[in-house]
Amino acid sequence: MPTVLVVDDERNIRDLLRMYLEVEGYEVLEAPDGAVALQMLDGPTEPDLVILDLMLPGLDGWEVCRRIRSGRRPMLPVLMLTARDQDVDKIVGLELGADDYVTKPFNPREVTARVKAILRRTRLSEGFLSESPLVVGDVVLDPPRRTVSVAGKPVTLRRKEFDLLEALMRHRDLVLTRDQLLEQVWGYDYPGQTRTVDVHIAALRRKLAGSRAKIETVVGVGYRLTEGA
Repeated sequence: MPTVLVVDDERNIRDLLRMYLEVEGYEVLEAPDGAVALQMLDGPTEPDLVILDLMLPGLDGWEVCRRIRSGRRPMLPVLMLTARDQDVDKIVGLELGADDYVTKPFNPREVTARVKAILRRTRLSEGFLSESPLVVGDVVLDPPRRTVSVAGKPVTLRRKEFDLLEALMRHRDLVLTRDQLLEQVWGYDYPGQTRTVDVHIAALRRKLAGSRAKIETVVGVGYRLTEGA
């Protein structure tokens, strides 16, 4: 049974999410602030996913997410939950390593659907136990070990950067639309959020700079990964 840690300073939000998540079969842990959440991550019951409010007392959600990504469980899925709906906030949250972003007020059924999608994607990514590495040019991606190297040197990618690169490498030389990438990488229909793809593509290009694998923009369509000269 997957365990979800809900981090929110509003008790009614925690109670609402607990009710819906438990109906779906999840075990639910709760934390009222970031400091308690970080303590619980080191506790005896390790969550499989964190629902993290952005505007927390003390340590805010951005800082908690940053510490999760730099700690001993850097691949732990994080779903950010916040009352703020500015594009810049979403982009900052995603660049820090959040797997998804939901704004308040929210439909709890949508939150549970996104939790399912993230965990399903995580299980699929971890399920290729005997799969051979993917290779495009001098870029090597190992799905079961979730490692990437360029010209033999390791490159550190965030979870969604890795998933996005994997999707592009599995479809090398083919054009994938932003909507297709949202579906494949984020795991469900994510209308109107194509900016998310652009942010992650820009990050990948920076980290693959100098490699022979090139992410091409097909204007008005999407992106394609090819082997350059």
